[in-house]
Amino acid sequence: MTEQKATNVHWHDGEISREARCELMGQKGATLWFTGISGSGKSTIAVALEHTLHQYGKLSYRLDGDNIRLGINKNLGFSAEDRTENIRRIGEISKLFVDSAVFALSSFISPFREDRNKVRELHDESGFNFIEVFVDCPLAEAEKRDPKGLYKKARAGEIKNFTGIDDPYEAPGNPEIHLHTDQMTVEEEVSVIINYLKEKGFLKEI
Repeated sequence: MTEQKATNVHWHDGEISREARCELMGQKGATLWFTGISGSGKSTIAVALEHTLHQYGKLSYRLDGDNIRLGINKNLGFSAEDRTENIRRIGEISKLFVDSAVFALSSFISPFREDRNKVRELHDESGFNFIEVFVDCPLAEAEKRDPKGLYKKARAGEIKNFTGIDDPYEAPGNPEIHLHTDQMTVEEEVSVIINYLKEKGFLKEI
C-alpha cells in the first residue's frame, strides 16, 4: 500500500490483548465506513448513530472528513494521490479504535473503490471488522441540499477536483449496508444500522 521508509523499527506487543479490552468494555469494536458524495448525509447519520449507541451504553468515536483535514491530515489536498493517502491514514486510525474495542464511525467521501478496498484489507489482515455503509444519494438531490455551498462553488469553477462535478465517485459494489438517503429519514437509517449490528452480534444484549 505505502512504502515503509523507516528502518530498524519493530512492532512491540503489550500484555493486554484485544479480547481483554473487549471484555473490559463490554463490546466488540468495528469500523463503520460511511462513503458517499458530499451532501449525501454521511456525517448526519454518524452523529445520530453515535448518539444512539451512547444511549445503549456503547462507546463509539466519529472520524469526520473535515475534522480530520483540520488536524492529522491538514497537509493533504484533494488530488488523487492526496485522497489516497487521506484514506490510508484514516484506515490505520480506525483500526486503532477497533483494537481498543470502540466503534469507529468513519465518514469520508472516499470516492475511489480501490482505496476503500485497501482499508478493508487492512482490517481483514488484523481480524478486525469492517462494515461499509454506502450513503447513496442522487447527485441532483445532494446538490439541491448543498449544506456547505460547495457544489455552487464547484459549478462556478472555484473548487477543483470536486467529487461528482469534475472528479468521479465510484460507488461500492457490495456494501454491507446500503442507505438511500433521498428516500429515508435519519431515524430510519440509524435503525437499519442498529438492526444490522444486532443481527451480526455486535449488540447482543440490546
